[in-house]
Formats: sequence, structure tokens, C-alpha cells
Amino acid sequence: MQKKLPNHEAPELPAITDPAAFQGLIRYERQMPIHQISYYLCGEIQEPQYYTELFYTLRTASETDLIYLHINSPGGDFDTGLQIINNMLASEARVITVVEARAYSMAAFIFLSGDELVVHDNCQLMFHIYSGSFAGKGNEQLAEVMALGSWFEKVMTRICSPFLSNAEISRILKGSDVWMDSDEIRKRLFRILRNKAKTKKSDSKVTIASVDTKKRTGKKQAEEE
Repeated sequence: MQKKLPNHEAPELPAITDPAAFQGLIRYERQMPIHQISYYLCGEIQEPQYYTELFYTLRTASETDLIYLHINSPGGDFDTGLQIINNMLASEARVITVVEARAYSMAAFIFLSGDELVVHDNCQLMFHIYSGSFAGKGNEQLAEVMALGSWFEKVMTRICSPFLSNAEISRILKGSDVWMDSDEIRKRLFRILRNKAKTKKSDSKVTIASVDTKKRTGKKQAEEE
């Protein structure tokens, strides 16, 4: 006859005498290679065929890769710059844009499209409307101007807002130039981060870093302001 234990008593488990029965947890580790790649966008931005290696690198990079774009450029070819930006946005890598002197016109657009933005001291950004030449019959030129103007307005708004205010974008589209130095750039970027933190927007992946002569981090500067 089977003996029953009282409800308040637990059965005694036999001790493990065989050491092979349990030897502890086993760690399984997966290591992913991290590639750090740097490109220097120096001088005028040329035609797109000169940047195919950059396009390919951005398109084929993995999520563990870091791609640095060091910028010192007065701008240049609009189509090339737009293709660079579209490849940056499509890349799985973390793209870090670094202003090392000046980023004017399309170079400023490229800077604002990075996942992490690094600003050195004594740098400048400049935004202005596009320039170009048109050929053909009068009605064709007029249609091209109107189409290009509408297209440029959409591109500028998507890339530059909220770094630039709606009023500033409107002034630029009317022909004004907007200039700013490193201090103003940092102030605007930190303001964007603070606003996103207040609204708890989880889709924000942009972070800010700054490099100056005192080697202070962007976070410390934001706390001091």
C-alpha cells in the first residue's frame, strides 16, 4: 500500500550524486564585427559618378558599422547631394556627420541627415536657395522653374525642419541666406533634443556630440546652458 504524505510536508528530493547531471549554465556568445569607415567630403560636391563607392558602402553596411562623413564643403551638385542623403537614410549603419570647417548649401543638408551630428569649434553652416540655368522655350522654362521650386521646398522642409524654423525656410525660398556658427548650431541641436525628450518621441535616433578646444562633451555643455 502506498504511503501518503500529509499536505503540509514536502517530499524529500534525492541529492545529486552524479556531477555530470548538472554542471551549471553554459554561455553562448555571438560576436559581430564592427567596421569604422571614414569619408572626407572636402571641396565642391561633384557629379554623382564620383561617389559610387560611398553609395555602395552606405547601401551594403550592416547595423553594427559606423560610417563617418567629415564635411568641409561649400556645397555643389544638388543631385549628388540628394543621392548621398537618400543612401544615408536607407543605410543600416550608424552614419555620423562631422562639420570640421564649413558646410554650405547642399553640404549643410548632408550634415543634418546624419544619425549623430558632431560639431567642431569655429565652424559654419549656410543655407540658401538653389541656383541653376534653364534652356528651351519660354513655357518649358517656366514649367521647369515651377516644378523645381516646389521640389526644392519639399526637400528643404523634410531635411532642415525643425533645425530651421518655418519662417527661416520661407525667407530662404525667397532668396535670403541663413548663416550660423558652431555655438548657434549646437544651441539649435540641443533644443531639438530637449523638445523630443519632453514629447517622448521614441522614433528619434539622432544624437548630438560636440568637439571643442576644452574637450567638453555636448551633454555637459547642454547642462551648463
